[in-house]
Amino acid sequence: MTSNGRKIQEQILALLGSANYRPLNKSELAKALGRKSGVRMGLSQVLRDLERAGEIARIRKNRYVLPPAADLIAGKLHIHQAGYGFLISEKPGESDIFIAAENTGTAMHGDRVVARISPDEPSGRIKGRREGRVIRILERAHDTIVGTLQRSRNFYYVVPDDPRIVHDVYVGQVSNSPQGESAVADLPLAAFKIAPQVGDKVVVRLEAWESRHVNPEGEIIEVLGPASAPGIDMLSIIRKYHLPTEFPRDVLDHAKGIPETVDARQFEGREDLRGEFIVTVDPDDARDFDDAIHVEKIGGGWRLGVHIADVAAYVEPDSPLDREARRRGNSVYLPDRVIPMLPERLSNGVCSLNPGVDRLTHSVFIHFDKHGNAKSARFARSLVRSARRLTYKQAYAILTAAPGDQLGERLHLAWELAALLRQRRFEHGALDLDFPEVKVWVDKDGHPVKLERVENDKSHQLIEEFMLAANESVARELKKRAVPTIYRIHENPDPEKLAEFREFVLGFNYTVGDVTHRAELQRLLAATRGKPEEQALKVGLLKSLKRARYSPQPLGHYGLAKANYLHFTSPIRRYADLVVHRALGRDTAGTRGRSARSAGAHRHPDMAEIASIAEHISVTERTAADAEVDAVQMKKLEFFQRQLDAHNPQIFRASIVDVRNYGLMVELPDALITGLIHVSSLTDDFYLFEPARRQLIGRRSRKRFSVGGELSVFVARVDLFKRQVDFAIVTASQALTRKRYSKERKS
Repeated sequence: MTSNGRKIQEQILALLGSANYRPLNKSELAKALGRKSGVRMGLSQVLRDLERAGEIARIRKNRYVLPPAADLIAGKLHIHQAGYGFLISEKPGESDIFIAAENTGTAMHGDRVVARISPDEPSGRIKGRREGRVIRILERAHDTIVGTLQRSRNFYYVVPDDPRIVHDVYVGQVSNSPQGESAVADLPLAAFKIAPQVGDKVVVRLEAWESRHVNPEGEIIEVLGPASAPGIDMLSIIRKYHLPTEFPRDVLDHAKGIPETVDARQFEGREDLRGEFIVTVDPDDARDFDDAIHVEKIGGGWRLGVHIADVAAYVEPDSPLDREARRRGNSVYLPDRVIPMLPERLSNGVCSLNPGVDRLTHSVFIHFDKHGNAKSARFARSLVRSARRLTYKQAYAILTAAPGDQLGERLHLAWELAALLRQRRFEHGALDLDFPEVKVWVDKDGHPVKLERVENDKSHQLIEEFMLAANESVARELKKRAVPTIYRIHENPDPEKLAEFREFVLGFNYTVGDVTHRAELQRLLAATRGKPEEQALKVGLLKSLKRARYSPQPLGHYGLAKANYLHFTSPIRRYADLVVHRALGRDTAGTRGRSARSAGAHRHPDMAEIASIAEHISVTERTAADAEVDAVQMKKLEFFQRQLDAHNPQIFRASIVDVRNYGLMVELPDALITGLIHVSSLTDDFYLFEPARRQLIGRRSRKRFSVGGELSVFVARVDLFKRQVDFAIVTASQALTRKRYSKERKS
């Protein structure tokens, strides 16, 4: 926007916010601004921009007001699959607004909307929450949806994959077709390689939806294939989140021009670390290795070296590679594939710190005293040759055994430092919000064959602490130099959200103090460790905290309890880290000769560009995270459905995490999935609900089910659309039958 446009915006906001305020239309605003023609001065565009940003609101007779003056609020709408939603305000400190299903209008999940706050007292549907009604859609979240093509008697429609989009989308009428009676006849079939068939996954472009009393309509623009065909589920995720599948030709051509090995001429000006015992530690199935470590005992302290792939040496600013990496923002990890930020020639090739080969790196050397205090840090462009590539499982096995060789000794020494750093971090107020994960293993067709729980054990913690230390050191250095860069921030939570979390915790019969004090949150997290409700309470806490994001300002990280923090350690898969590498390379101490001259030859972004990049990659990161969670959940559900189809359900241990009048909510610790045991499946007695103690009690047997109870369960029903699983309790006879069946199979 021009400086003149910004000036007009400021004048409009001042007029509408003045003491003698009254709603003004466009002509009145133009007159008040002293201009004859609103069109000539660009007033229409300025008003549209302000309205889209939620700074002003348009009311009856096209008059404009500041939103608070008319009890209006702008924000993003989050809809639950039951139909109701919450409007998340864009203004800091504003509480969320409850939107009943009948008051969402034609807004869909993720849309930016304006809602009018109800003047009445809260109805009590959501305790203490203000309520509102959507009156205008500022911006649609998506212009396409992915779903399954279905047919009624007289028309075709698409059922959206996302259960939060609660309306089916009409796409065509029935008529005779040479493609077969299940093909959609009045669609432009020539545009597709195959005609869309009932049961296919399709992509639909939405048309304008004006009335909630009729379903939205759209046009099929892509046929993905039969919903049950291998790979179609992940392709649906890719289309749903608008993820890229291929690199543009100019990007691939640019990548081809990069040698697959490090040329000796690139060694100039770099610190040669090929004689150091440097190792990488990554997941079993990792394909790109962008961080390596080595630790030495020096006097009464330690010297930590963290060595990160020097992606900036290959990806020049404003090059085709750089523009595409910025657009993608980050890599995306789905169960059956990786959608990389950089082409494979770089991500799995010359940038990856594979063992036994020379690689260009950017190193951070930190000297810690015997108490784990960072005394100094040094930064240098370097050259490494990794001695070993370890998986987390291999590293854990070494750490839990007595050291027997150089590798064992070095790893045990590294853990001494990592354990001390971890202890100090929590002493300084960091929150233990680590979650176990479940790895979904798939076969060559993409079908899930195994769920494996991945613990945050010593091997993970070792790497985590060293990466945190490196990130913090670089953040301190760039802040000291006043070099514009991208910081990783996690702002302090809203007290109101923490109060809601406290109410949630009280429902689990915990004694809770003032959770706005970090120490109380730490105490609560420690008290829940290992309990059945631990996962639910941690998720509840996360929802009450703000989401971490990228920013041009070092605003600190609440969860980590760090005043200065950024991302430096993963430039292969995160664009933020690449920006930081370039900032650090502007005048890195220890960088000499040609590399230094090359680093200084490129244009460096100013604060405005840094802010724009930070906002963009915060969005791409959220999109990637949502896609990854969605994909894993989809594969878990498929895993259970395949067990049902094979009539061979696996028995799982389960913990009761909540009790309702309609049944037991249970979590499977080994699969990290929550489901319902419906009260109707408890056939051994008639169970009554006791709300005060949150128990189901057998009328005859007096058998009790309460929070924290342990059960053995098997999957009883899977609803792929609603993303829900129902379980049933394993009886003694079923367990015996299952045991006999397993013995027969083994024999």
